[in-house]
Amino acid sequence: MTPVSSRTAITDRPVLDVFAERWSTRIFDASAPLDEDAFGSALEAARWAPSASNTQPWRAVVARRGTAEHQRIMDALMGFNQEWAGSASALVAFVAEIAREDGEPMPWAVYDTGQAAAYFTIQAHAGGLATHQMGGFHRDQVAAAFDIDPRFEVISVVAVGVLGDPADVSEKIRERENAPRTRRPIAETLIADA
Repeated sequence: MTPVSSRTAITDRPVLDVFAERWSTRIFDASAPLDEDAFGSALEAARWAPSASNTQPWRAVVARRGTAEHQRIMDALMGFNQEWAGSASALVAFVAEIAREDGEPMPWAVYDTGQAAAYFTIQAHAGGLATHQMGGFHRDQVAAAFDIDPRFEVISVVAVGVLGDPADVSEKIRERENAPRTRRPIAETLIADA
């Protein structure tokens, strides 16, 4: 049971190839160096994500494999994520500025930070990198590990690197990797469609 390097989604309507081809792998090459050019382009794409009033309420913690920062994020991951994420070349924590310095709430910040993370993953895929976004981590632990101001909230952690060899991972990870790619139909997603 070996996953293929492409898991193109079967979509109901045409979409850009980069959307149909991107998936969240759990198999990273633990020895591959990070392609710094492709990674830099992914960060640049995140920088150009849209935001309310151009507030750009996102920040990122970049932690490359083999560094103390990478280990700090690994220590904050929950359960199954700890089994596979350490092989990624880098872990990127996306952080939202949920309040201005004067304390005024920025209720759109989490949404805008999500867009920045999405732009990051799409550009990373287009540049030949694999990614996997995670919500299974201890937010307070990441915030404390990097002395993040309480005005900011850690939203997600993205593993990024080179797609690995299925033979190098456990059967449990291979099974998850080979699970069918499915999405709820659009008709079940729309609350209204007038």
